Amino acid sequence: MSLVPDWVNKLKPAEPQGGDILSIERGRSSLQSDKMATFLFGNAKLQRKKEIEDILKNDPVFDKKNNYFDGRVDKFKTALARAKRSRQLAVKYGWDDMDMEIARKLMTEPDPYGLHSSMFLTTLRDQTTEEQKRLFLDKAEAYIYIGAYAQTELGHGSNVRGLETQATWNSDRKTFTMHSPTLTASKWWIGSLGRTANHAVVMAQLYIDGKNYGPHAFVVQIRDMETHEPLPGRHVGDIGPKFGYNNMDNGFLLLDNVEIPHVNMLARFAKVDKETNQYMKPTSSALTYGTMTWVRANIVLDAGSTLARGTTVALRYCAIRRQFQDKDAQPGADESPVLDYTMVQYRLFSSLAAAFAMHFTGQAMMRLYNQKQEWVNNNPDIKGKPDVGKLSSEDRGPAPEEVHAGADILADLHATSCGLKALASITAGEGLEVCRRACGGHGYSSFSGLGTFYADYLPTLTWEGDSYMITQQVARYLLKMVRQVVNGDKPNNEATEIIADFLAKADLKNGTPPPAPEFDIIGNDYDLVKAYGWRAASMAVDAWRRRDVEHVAWNALLIDFWRLSTAFSQYLVVKNYYEALQIAAKERTLDSTSIEVLRDLYRMYAFFNLENFGLEFLASSAATPKQVAYIRRKGVPEVMARIRPHAVNLADSWAFSDWQLDSSLGRQDGNVYEDMFYRASKSGNNPLNYLTLDPRADSKVLVKVDRTPKRAQAKL
Repeated sequence: MSLVPDWVNKLKPAEPQGGDILSIERGRSSLQSDKMATFLFGNAKLQRKKEIEDILKNDPVFDKKNNYFDGRVDKFKTALARAKRSRQLAVKYGWDDMDMEIARKLMTEPDPYGLHSSMFLTTLRDQTTEEQKRLFLDKAEAYIYIGAYAQTELGHGSNVRGLETQATWNSDRKTFTMHSPTLTASKWWIGSLGRTANHAVVMAQLYIDGKNYGPHAFVVQIRDMETHEPLPGRHVGDIGPKFGYNNMDNGFLLLDNVEIPHVNMLARFAKVDKETNQYMKPTSSALTYGTMTWVRANIVLDAGSTLARGTTVALRYCAIRRQFQDKDAQPGADESPVLDYTMVQYRLFSSLAAAFAMHFTGQAMMRLYNQKQEWVNNNPDIKGKPDVGKLSSEDRGPAPEEVHAGADILADLHATSCGLKALASITAGEGLEVCRRACGGHGYSSFSGLGTFYADYLPTLTWEGDSYMITQQVARYLLKMVRQVVNGDKPNNEATEIIADFLAKADLKNGTPPPAPEFDIIGNDYDLVKAYGWRAASMAVDAWRRRDVEHVAWNALLIDFWRLSTAFSQYLVVKNYYEALQIAAKERTLDSTSIEVLRDLYRMYAFFNLENFGLEFLASSAATPKQVAYIRRKGVPEVMARIRPHAVNLADSWAFSDWQLDSSLGRQDGNVYEDMFYRASKSGNNPLNYLTLDPRADSKVLVKVDRTPKRAQAKL
């Protein structure tokens, strides 16, 4: 029996209809969203995405109808079923790692295989010997070994050097003893470890004859391969419900003197010689942090699509939603589309511009990471090669990753990945909340498609390094770059180039800054890049002066270091966006309208941040007070006015399907209100609507009638 009366089924939303509104919006713009999508992703990837989505949509395991109604246990069971089914489909259709990544993004939720397919496999591929690949990687790639990456501890997160878990070398037995000496040594937040993984890469302090050689990676079996019960000496389980990310079984792990073979220490870059019992250190400590660098590079790339998803939902809904009349409109005028309000445009267009900016920067980051991997793979005997970064000195205090940056590709990648991870994750996380608020009250509904997605994304701001603390790594790197330039070394990377340009006419001896460069930031796009570089270089030199000349305490400079990291990272983002524009113009892959709209989004991103960080641009003379005032009063409003007709088509260009978005507010056809009402009342999936309650305070009965239909479990 239907819960919905026939007269309700006959109701429609008030005019104008959402579909008609979006059709008008799309007709106002000559921007071709399909060509823009091809420019962003390439035809091959878009076609592959469609093929994989068709497979998933037609498989009942991936039915999303209960996504917003399930409790945590059901969410986890569903996620595990989908993870297993994804693996089965990968085998059936020959999917590679890229195909699997496309499938996960289409499902838009964490799954219990997520850490296995990312950090566990990446670590095994990057840090194992050929023997270890045969022992561990082959079985992991076959999904026989299901793994986790156990680094973070209950008492330590980003500070890898402060980890408490111990791996003691037993010279007589040629084994390692893995041990958790304290409660705070418990591995914590470890994705896939709670109930799923049977193996883990465990980061632990290596001890040989009582001497600590720092954190290293070890493969440890956690559960029996047949019973899946924990092995002796392992106390493992799920850490409990979280703010979001509840499809994932984040776990804890304590080890009680667990002995593992010598071969279980990942030994591509560092090892213990089995015969001499001597430690053989890596030429570069940065090499041993390859997994985190890979994750950070992906975080930057994903920030663009994350923010694009939020802006797609918000732009479509704000184009449909009507609210109040314009104060200057004629009496009796219709309510105005929310997207016509400049305050809404200011928030959403800046977020949309940031999505494009992060996308282009993420692509550049992945190219840099792949370049690093190619260099490492082509140099199996790294010893004797040019400086690739040095181990931290003994007298430095604990801090995230403690990598002493060198002027090489590893140091560049490490520093940029830290800075851009911080900037990109904060930009995307805060941007999603901006999009949710722009949707008004309906943005708070799970049906908006924003709430759960936002909660699931938030850990990104803190995992792989708190997005404020890891900016110290960027500061260390930039301080060294300034020292190199001051010492007369020839510029050899982006950081030293902008610093050398800044210092070319400065008087360091007297502390006199160079003359103002007079960049044309209003009329010249490349001058915007130079202005961002000048500001970052000025702040780097100022940090060097305060640290090296005035000897200010490190802790007293942390706020300045965060500002410096942000400035340098914003420079990289603006530069990468500018270079993407040059590629588009040179290759002529886009029509003139699309290129001009992309250029306006570039200006929107650069102007928005220049306005909000105006004091730093003024202090460094990268911009003049008149320029900052012009950008605020005219520059940003004029760019927003040019973007406005293309807003919905720009949202379409990200090629999100309705199935992927799973959002009432962001529907392509504009049927916002019909879909919200259907999910709440007509679909039959809302379990609360099947309960007839007894609300009387003096009654002991809670539920008088329960008509909840029995839910069919998806079968693999």
